[in-house]
Amino acid sequence: MERHSTERPWRGAAIAERLAAVRRATVALAAPLSAEDAMVQSMPDASPAKWHLAHTTWFFETFVLAAGEPGARPFHPAYGFLFNSYYEAVGPRQPRPERGLLSRPPLEDVLRYRRAVDERLGALLAARPGDALLDVLELGIAHEEQHQELLLTDVKHAFFSQPLRPAYGPPPQRAAAPAPPLAFLAREGGVREIGAPAHGFAFDNERPRHRALLEPHALATRPATCGEWLAFMDAGGYDRPGHWLSDGWAAATRHGWRAPLYWVQEGRGWWQYSLGGMRPVDEAEPVAHVSYFEADAYARWAGARLPTEEEWEAAAPDAAGAGNFAATGRLHPEGARPGEGLRQLLGDVWEWTRSAYAPYPGFRPAAGALGEYNGKFMVSQLVLRGGSCATPPGHVRPSYRNFFYPDARWQFTGVRLARDA
Repeated sequence: MERHSTERPWRGAAIAERLAAVRRATVALAAPLSAEDAMVQSMPDASPAKWHLAHTTWFFETFVLAAGEPGARPFHPAYGFLFNSYYEAVGPRQPRPERGLLSRPPLEDVLRYRRAVDERLGALLAARPGDALLDVLELGIAHEEQHQELLLTDVKHAFFSQPLRPAYGPPPQRAAAPAPPLAFLAREGGVREIGAPAHGFAFDNERPRHRALLEPHALATRPATCGEWLAFMDAGGYDRPGHWLSDGWAAATRHGWRAPLYWVQEGRGWWQYSLGGMRPVDEAEPVAHVSYFEADAYARWAGARLPTEEEWEAAAPDAAGAGNFAATGRLHPEGARPGEGLRQLLGDVWEWTRSAYAPYPGFRPAAGALGEYNGKFMVSQLVLRGGSCATPPGHVRPSYRNFFYPDARWQFTGVRLARDA
């Protein structure tokens, strides 16, 4: 009689495939850049593309290879200082605002560093490491996917900041039809389970799963569009402090905000910079590159509010379909298509919530340096949900919590309105 094995397949094989694919994808994202492009840092919040290529490699070398190859020497003794991001437990590092000064090592050396670490990771996986190391490898894969999105948004800011405003890739096609009318879907209140399940990969800030009480409310069927934002601007949205939080009005005044980031007025019309170059603002597309302060002011002007992260997550299983992610190559928000239900809840633009980025009940950071990944940033920031047109496909999930300071605008951040019942 034939016997069937009950042994579960080793999960390292799937992780190895994903690791190789993710590492190739990061190099492909940097391929359109010259060596000069790859070292530009246009503001303190952004990092050079070359630094992203090196830092993600340093992460695997520091947290995977150092544990799996006891006694192994680092690829270069200075790279720990140059390419550490914020891990205090690992040691000192190049100041974040000065990463653009790193003309050395040259780009070809960084790519050689990546290849060397990739070979060592392949050899380590061939030896079938245990679950503890596989867990860190999974974290490293997700970490590199985060930096793929950051690489794109940092390049966008750098290219916009120079006079030529060059294109990174082909221009995105304009919407074929106007945006469908905005509607609000009523949502019941009650107790909901929020957070990632106990098993399977998730970041530590998505756990523990816990109960949350929701009041009856309604969510907009799609994100706010550029056309709707133009109406806000035409109504004096940037001129009237009554819609703004005090800190928001101070930020708008201090920075001279008159429109979303990357919008430029030409005559009577508005143009915007995309990764495909300058183009007229498309009123059907979701508005992007607005701060929390702007999103909150827009919501008040519209007679609504921003959703809580619990309202957003509870609605995610009922979403009508995902929006546009980085794999399409569009790298720009896409206009909503007609249809029923909540559209573009995932993809196209990160959606600001009104929820402070704080630990869930019972949250405990991991021991050691990896405990610094998320927990120490749980103050003074706001939660965003859903992913964007620059997010790798499969990276986000309904429980995924992104977070930024309320004045941040260089990410693909947009607005979905909510209302109390």
